[in-house]
Amino acid sequence: MKILLTADPIGGVWNYALELCGALRPLRVNVALATLGRALTDEQRARVAELRNVTLHESTFRLEWMPEPWDDLARAGEWLLNLERQLRPDVIQLNHLVHADLPWRAPVLTVGHSCVLSWWNAVRGTPIDAQWATYRERVTESLRAAACVVAPTWAMLSALECYYGPLGPTAVIHNARTGRLFKPHRKERLVLSAGRLWDEAKNIATLAAVARRVEARVVVAGEDLGPHGNRPQTSGLELLGSLQPQTLASWYARASVYALPARYEPFGLTALEAAWSGCALVLGDIDSLRELWGEAACYVAPDDEAGLCDVLNLLLTDDALRGRMAARAMARARQFTPAKLARQYLDLYRQLPCASRCSITP
Repeated sequence: MKILLTADPIGGVWNYALELCGALRPLRVNVALATLGRALTDEQRARVAELRNVTLHESTFRLEWMPEPWDDLARAGEWLLNLERQLRPDVIQLNHLVHADLPWRAPVLTVGHSCVLSWWNAVRGTPIDAQWATYRERVTESLRAAACVVAPTWAMLSALECYYGPLGPTAVIHNARTGRLFKPHRKERLVLSAGRLWDEAKNIATLAAVARRVEARVVVAGEDLGPHGNRPQTSGLELLGSLQPQTLASWYARASVYALPARYEPFGLTALEAAWSGCALVLGDIDSLRELWGEAACYVAPDDEAGLCDVLNLLLTDDALRGRMAARAMARARQFTPAKLARQYLDLYRQLPCASRCSITP
C-alpha cells in the first residue's frame, strides 16, 4: 500500500507522523510525506532519511491556523493534487484541517490533532474573533468531505463534532511514542516541562508563577518565541531552548516530575515521553488528559497556582508516592505504542471507500 501523508514540522504532529511512518514499514506501507508550514531543519530531514519506506516532499505553504493563509493554501492544494497524480497513492491522510474537499482520486482521511475554535474556547473562554469566520467555514467544508475524520482522543473528536459537525464516519486512534529513546536514569530534584512554550494552551505562565516556591529546579525545554512574536512569562524558570530529541531525552531521564498544567491538550506527546522516562506526571485537569492517563497522573486545575505548587512539592518530598505515580505512568505508557498505532491506521485505511483495491498481507 502507498499513502500520501501530510505533516508540519512545528509541533507534536511531526513526531506523531514519524512514529506512524516508521511503524507502517513492517506492514509494507510506503509513505509519501508532504510537509507544510515551514522549512524542515537539517535534523528533521535526517530523521526522515532514516525511514526507508518514506519519500519526502517539502513545501513551506502556510497552514490554516497561520496569518492570512488562504492564497498559500490554494497553492498547497494544487501542489498536493499534483503529487497525487504523480504518485498514485491508495489513501490520502491529511494531518491538517483543510483540503479534504479537493477533487482527490483516492479516499481521504483527515486527522484532527487540534483546532483553533476549541483552543480558543479552552484558553480564552470568550467568543472567538470574527476574523476566524473563514477558518470555520473552510474547516467545516473540509471535514465534512473527508471519508473519515480521526482524532487522538474522544475529547478532541467531541470538539470537532461540536464546532464543525455533523461529520461523517469518525474514529479515535490514540497517538504513540516509542520507548526506545526515553529511559529512566538516576532521578534528580528536578521538575521538567517541554513543548511549544509560546502556546498559551501549555500554561507555562502558571508554572512560572509557582517556580520559586517549588523545592526543586524547574526547567522547561522548547521554543518560547511564537509565530506572532509572542513570548510567555518565564521568570523563575530555567530555559533550555529547543533541544534535539536525544538531549531532551536525557533531561526527561533526570527529572523526577513532569509538569504540564495545560488548559488545552488534545493528546500531549511530551507527557507520554516523560512517562516512558520514569517521571511522575502532574497534568492540567482537563477531559483529554484525564481520558488518557486516568489514575496514572496527578491533576491540577489550570488556574490553581497553590494546588500546582502543593502537588509538585508533595511529589518531590514523598519518595514512595512519587515512585508509585511514576510506575503507574510508565505502565499506562505501554498502551500507546507505535505498533498499535500503525495497526489501527492500516485497519482504517482498508475500510475506506475504494481502498479495497489495495492488497496487503499482514
